[in-house]
Amino acid sequence: MSADRIARFVTFATIGILNVTQHLAAAVLSSIEGADSDLVAEETLCLVSTATSRAAGIGLADDPEIADVASSALLDVPFSFRDYLIGGEMLESGDRAISDAAEHVYARLQRKREFYSVHLPPNHFPGERVLNEKMELWMGRVSPPGLPEMPTVRLEKLQLVSPLLTHLKLVLAYGKKR
Repeated sequence: MSADRIARFVTFATIGILNVTQHLAAAVLSSIEGADSDLVAEETLCLVSTATSRAAGIGLADDPEIADVASSALLDVPFSFRDYLIGGEMLESGDRAISDAAEHVYARLQRKREFYSVHLPPNHFPGERVLNEKMELWMGRVSPPGLPEMPTVRLEKLQLVSPLLTHLKLVLAYGKKR
């Protein structure tokens, strides 16, 4: 696989990560009163990037070295996205101290990524059953306490498994494409 093809693959998958994250986060924020937008965004981005990394690993399995590189890059999307946001804040304000204050954000993102990495292990494509189970956990993590319905009910009502599954199938197919 050429460097050009690797770049196209990671770009394709990253566009999908950002699109699906935006879709899922918007659905949660518009339907759950009191949901914390930063928490929803971070949790969702970590879930989607981890699931995408796993789909990439399977789609590129014919070349394990390439699969490892692409999977690692996709796991790092939440950190790259945060770097982009911090860079914009620094340029707008001229305050370099913003990047120093962001260290706690990186630690928080690392914990979230580790959580989803445990629940979505490498070398396994997260199919519909697995996504249902793991997205129930995600829904519980992004929901404020005291809601009248269980995360399972909210997840089903919002029909959020399907958009993520479609994205993962696209990434899988794109990886297998020669």
